[in-house]
Amino acid sequence: MICSWCWFIHPATAISTNRNGSRTLGIVSSLSRDLRTAVTLFLADPVFGPYDVTAFDEIYDIFNHRLLSFLTRMAKNRSVAEDLLEETWLRLVSGGEDLHADTRLGPWLFTVARNLYLSHCRSRAREHSYTADLILLWPGGLPPSPFDLASLNELEERLEAAIASLPPMYREVLLLVGVEQLRPVDAARVCGISPESLRQRLSRARGLISRFLAPSEPRPVHRGRS
Repeated sequence: MICSWCWFIHPATAISTNRNGSRTLGIVSSLSRDLRTAVTLFLADPVFGPYDVTAFDEIYDIFNHRLLSFLTRMAKNRSVAEDLLEETWLRLVSGGEDLHADTRLGPWLFTVARNLYLSHCRSRAREHSYTADLILLWPGGLPPSPFDLASLNELEERLEAAIASLPPMYREVLLLVGVEQLRPVDAARVCGISPESLRQRLSRARGLISRFLAPSEPRPVHRGRS
């Protein structure tokens, strides 16, 4: 369990400096739908000042589930994802003091998580095929009715299988933009590529998903002469 006295910043929040030179939290105007209810944090000095346990708990709750979902889908193994998630938080605990004042913590955390996943793949010499243990976080609406539940579960299973079938370079951009709703420019920074390259990969990923989910065409039936 990560210690609850570390400072965290809202994923759509950057540190700004007021006229007196002290650090305050500036909330950016564009929040993704799942974060619009987040609490605005006011800390006299989020880096060097007193810690706010309540603030940490709120931000940890927002980030932890999203990072675990991303890492589980990338690693295709829940146990590996949990290990990488813990290391992601430890990297923030150990390196938080070195973050620049204008750091956007959301993209920063996903960058750390992604790099840890890539390091894991390199340490194993290859990317293993693990049994999928995926968390279904694809954005959706109201809970399905009992009448629709069977078909909905089938669609979710097919969608998860489609995501898992993508090469990592396409899977990560689809997860960051389509599931985690990062801005394309932030997702490009996470992946270490240009925004144009990200758009190309995202388009390719969506095309592969569409082909995976498309119904197969029935084979023509050739009838012999009677």
